[in-house]
Amino acid sequence: MSSVAGCGSRRMEPSYPVALFDNHQTMRQFDVRPTVPLEGRLLSTRLYPLAAGNFAIGTGMFVTAGLLPPISTDLDVSPAAAGQLMTVFALTYAVLSPPLAAVTARMPRRTLLLTGMGVFVLGNALTALAPTYPLVMATRVLAAAGAAMFTPTASAVASALSAPERRGRALALVIGGMSLASAIGVPLGTWLGDAASWRATLWLVTGLGVAGFAGVAALVPDVTIPISGRLKDRFVPLGDRRVLAVLGTHVLMFAASFAAYTYLGSLFDLPPAAVLWAWGLGAVVGNQLGGRFTDVYGPRRMIMIALVAGTVFLALIPVANLALPVALVWAFLWSALGWLLAPAQQFRTVAAVPDNVSVGLGLLSSAQYLGLFVAGLAGGAALGGWGRTGVIVLSTGLGLAALLFTLVTYRPEAAPAISSRESAPVR
Repeated sequence: MSSVAGCGSRRMEPSYPVALFDNHQTMRQFDVRPTVPLEGRLLSTRLYPLAAGNFAIGTGMFVTAGLLPPISTDLDVSPAAAGQLMTVFALTYAVLSPPLAAVTARMPRRTLLLTGMGVFVLGNALTALAPTYPLVMATRVLAAAGAAMFTPTASAVASALSAPERRGRALALVIGGMSLASAIGVPLGTWLGDAASWRATLWLVTGLGVAGFAGVAALVPDVTIPISGRLKDRFVPLGDRRVLAVLGTHVLMFAASFAAYTYLGSLFDLPPAAVLWAWGLGAVVGNQLGGRFTDVYGPRRMIMIALVAGTVFLALIPVANLALPVALVWAFLWSALGWLLAPAQQFRTVAAVPDNVSVGLGLLSSAQYLGLFVAGLAGGAALGGWGRTGVIVLSTGLGLAALLFTLVTYRPEAAPAISSRESAPVR
């Protein structure tokens, strides 16, 4: 059972098992609720700092795509080399997430959130100060290690604090920090990098991280989640075909989307800041709708819509490049429909490993960043070898592969669906 510190003396009582969505049973290790449920304004107050931390991490991660020219000029490297800063961040996150989770297993979740955000803040401050490319690269590794501690823990804490029938919205709110970073943080950071310097943008990211740290310290209660400290237990879910199917979809679709996103400035003859802003706005809308729709319609439908739409819109990049209004509508729709995937995939993970949720969500985050790593390497190679056409073909092909893979590995359940309203216990 999980217990929530900071809730006074309220007694935690188990509820009857309910269905999260469709036919998947809810994660029983978190199927507890206070006598007075943490929902509505109280729940949102506890979750907003987690979203703020993800906003800082998302801005620090994705803003590199808009800073390639100033970084390459200042550090005297090629734009392709500058783009590898994002690739190294993604690889570090993917590789370090499981061992860091094992090392910190006995640490209280609130302490781990604060530690992760503190490391992320330190890494970005050192990036802003680093004088050479190798040192900048090393500091991105440090920042990614902090992110690898914070983001999966934030999702697990959000899941533990929310009632089962509100879990999709809770996860969407926390993940929404990442999508909001695309709508506000990345365009703001890109503008600041052009107006002042890319180092000023890194100081902005540092400040955002400090704000997230303060919010978690002030508002997020501690949550006790039973977690094994053995490294080999981090990989136990990989023996489940359902988990491998979830991770495969995640790697392929994030590789497809970010092969195009990372090099968006090279794919368009239009102002990249405007296109990125429209993409970020769509991410905010899609992520929030994805959480609500997953609660209502189930994850499989949302995932299939996201995969089909994402693949089609990647193929339409040449059409989007015809005029700025077309590009803005294209970017918004591509992102909004594509981001339906994120909350549904988290729910799918929770259903696959109901007794090992923290580990499952950590593996899902690693899969996401592994996809970003593949996107950076493959997208850069395609751009260098075949230009923008190569990137478009690559990203569309990866999207099609993600769709086909998911159709084969994620089949509809045979049993009838149970709605959360029907299955929720009477209060």
